[in-house]
Amino acid sequence: MNRFKKIKSWWHGFFRKRRFNVLNATDLSEEWHMHISPASLCAGAIAFLLLLFIITLSLVAYTPVLEFLPGYRTEADRSRESLIQNIIRLDSMERIMNDMMTYNENIALIMEGRTPVSRVLAPSDSARISKRIVLPSREDSLLRTQMEGDGEYALSGQNAGSRRQVREAIELASPVEGIITEHFDLKQGCYGVKIAASAADRIASVDSGTVIQSLWTPENGYIIAIQHPGNLVSIYRNLSQSLVTTGQTVRAGEQIAYNAEAENGEVKLFEFELWNNGKPVDPERYIVF
Repeated sequence: MNRFKKIKSWWHGFFRKRRFNVLNATDLSEEWHMHISPASLCAGAIAFLLLLFIITLSLVAYTPVLEFLPGYRTEADRSRESLIQNIIRLDSMERIMNDMMTYNENIALIMEGRTPVSRVLAPSDSARISKRIVLPSREDSLLRTQMEGDGEYALSGQNAGSRRQVREAIELASPVEGIITEHFDLKQGCYGVKIAASAADRIASVDSGTVIQSLWTPENGYIIAIQHPGNLVSIYRNLSQSLVTTGQTVRAGEQIAYNAEAENGEVKLFEFELWNNGKPVDPERYIVF
């Protein structure tokens, strides 16, 4: 019973109002007063915390206030750059697949003596493809004459060896997608080509073969050399990481390394060399970059 009375007394005291006075220090006269209770103080504190939470939530959701926090902007930039890079790679893969499909179909139509078609992407950049007839040009007519006649690229006749070399050259895959900045030039001491590609992009083997060298040097980063059939050797320089080991067998188009990344503001271009029977040859004569 006493415990119940104590609780009841505390509960009434919790809601009982108190008078808060502000007195003049000189004559102790009352200048201002206010009636408050412990319940009103708790309600005011809860309301203040709720208002503070709503304001903070609104600032985070509708303003860039988080970008001013140390470390948050860097992480956000990294996520944004990673998303953009993934979108670019997906777009590049889709474009390459469409180009390969068009190329293969056109070659098949030319072999059958029919008019090739071109694939046109819809304005919405969707995967839906429409076809239209390509009007024969002067160059197309000359190519048909060479392939149907007795020329260097004839489909039948005594130039089977030349055709085989052309076919084998076309079958070599491109090591990376990019722009050639320096071409093959023996007089200038350039034994291959330099390609400007995306940082950390995938490097692929141009043909099936065996890895005869995979090492790291301070000047050229990782270097990979692959022995292919027909005394053909491909060399890849300025790599940030090698994914193969000496003696390993690789297939055409298989990923073997990653392209170099920029260090201290310096960008090292990917270098590709092709050697035939111990002599450097122009890679652009064997590969369509």
